[in-house]
Amino acid sequence: MFIQTEATPNPATQKFLPGKVVMENGTAEFRSAAEAEASPLAARLFEIPGVTGVYFGYDFISVSKDNAEWQHLKPAILGSIMEHFMSGKPVMGDASILSEDADAGDEFFDEGDESIVLTIKELLETRVRPAVAQDGGDITFRGFKDGKVYLNMKGSCSGCPSSTATLKHGVQNLLRHFVPEVQEVIAA
Repeated sequence: MFIQTEATPNPATQKFLPGKVVMENGTAEFRSAAEAEASPLAARLFEIPGVTGVYFGYDFISVSKDNAEWQHLKPAILGSIMEHFMSGKPVMGDASILSEDADAGDEFFDEGDESIVLTIKELLETRVRPAVAQDGGDITFRGFKDGKVYLNMKGSCSGCPSSTATLKHGVQNLLRHFVPEVQEVIAA
């Protein structure tokens, strides 16, 4: 098994591509060892000293670190990912599928803004999320109120130094262009 690695715009996060589907549907993010109990793979990665976050996309795993050096962490991370996939164990435990759909229940917007929200979601799905996934992260809709779009930043986007620029210069400009009602984009 050959696992590719890619740097991300966030120096504290690396993207690992195992050459296999990681999450068939949705995504999953773990910010602590306690949260990682829902996934045998995430739990294994959190056993590595220095790992502070794990994010699963369709075909990649983003791992975030503390002050540890990548040159020391990467061999252990690569070994853990390889051992997990070779074992045949599932990525997620039986009753725990985490995805952007789980966030959908927490969305907020006025009923009168439903058509605006549908346009915003379509733009995020077709233009923003694929580009952000290439960097090992994800952005999902959280809400729309008073011209402000609230988005969740996940994976390598969470805590990334360039995420503010991505939001303000990339996503905000795109949404303003297609949806005049959008005045501002804010990370929720």
